[in-house]
Amino acid sequence: MWDKLDSMEKRYNEITMLLAQPEVATDRLRVESLARERASLETVVAKYQGYKSTSKILQETQAMLDDGLDAEMLSMVKEEIERLKGRQERLQQEIRMALLPKDVNDDRDVIIEIRAGTGGDEAGIFAADLFRMYNRYAQIKRWSVEIIDSSPSERGGFKEVIFEIKGKSVFKRLKYERGVHRVQRVPLTEASGRLHTSTATVAVLPAVDEVDMDIKEDDLRIEFYHAKGAGGQNVNKVATAVRVHHIPTGITAQCQDERSQLSNRKNAMAVLRARVLEHEEQKKQAEMTKERRSQVGSGERAEKIRTYNFPQDRISDHRIGLNFHNLPGMMDGELDELIEALIASEQTKLLEIATV
Repeated sequence: MWDKLDSMEKRYNEITMLLAQPEVATDRLRVESLARERASLETVVAKYQGYKSTSKILQETQAMLDDGLDAEMLSMVKEEIERLKGRQERLQQEIRMALLPKDVNDDRDVIIEIRAGTGGDEAGIFAADLFRMYNRYAQIKRWSVEIIDSSPSERGGFKEVIFEIKGKSVFKRLKYERGVHRVQRVPLTEASGRLHTSTATVAVLPAVDEVDMDIKEDDLRIEFYHAKGAGGQNVNKVATAVRVHHIPTGITAQCQDERSQLSNRKNAMAVLRARVLEHEEQKKQAEMTKERRSQVGSGERAEKIRTYNFPQDRISDHRIGLNFHNLPGMMDGELDELIEALIASEQTKLLEIATV
């Protein structure tokens, strides 16, 4: 482990020196690549340097025991030694956690696709509620949100909404949201007050930029069309909406929410790259299903990862078997407790595998 840490520290310092070189600073793609690599090393290197510093101070403090100290000073030194040993052990455990196998996409931004599942109008309303929940969580974390494409449903919901969230470690925290979400509540649309169950599917794709995936123009077929609003009304009489087809894979992406072809094409390409990356990763794993189905299934209630039970003020995550209350607060973006529990569960499993 220590040899690996020495190597990581050496590489971190090397990248820092490279980024300071003028010939590197003018190469945008290389700067982005190096900056991402350095960011991936930063946490574990900082902990390792803290461990080494603590170990050095501990060694110097232990040497003081041979200096013929009086009783009061001896007591203080022993107390300091115990404190330093405790810090050393904590840092060592944190380093082990930091060295666990890491998802290569953890530091990426995300593209989230929410679609109404079973449940009619209420499913569309729930899809809108989930979009608001992630939007509020992003505001709390000081991340930025941009809607890429959306298809409103009646009664203020969404048939689907696609949006990008940018910020630090976004995919690391939101990747656990992919799957089928189920809601149980009495809808405003239900006159008899009967409890209703509906679902929405959430796909979380790591955002991919040009430095990581260069899609050839010859592999694309691009269509321009008139953007449509709810009820078939034209949002813009000019054909600003864009649909992009990736010919080798058959994957498509579209965007109509912006008012210019350029902006819509940029957003459509962002979605396309994310979907193509997902497709390529699944090919490597010999999984031949479509990328969104691998995350969210068919949208049936039985495939749920989480249930939002409004009458009982409870959110149940079925993957970790835990219940959380304060449902209104969580729907307003207070998701850290739930996400931390999911991260801790994954880390525990990885530690168990690493120690086998």
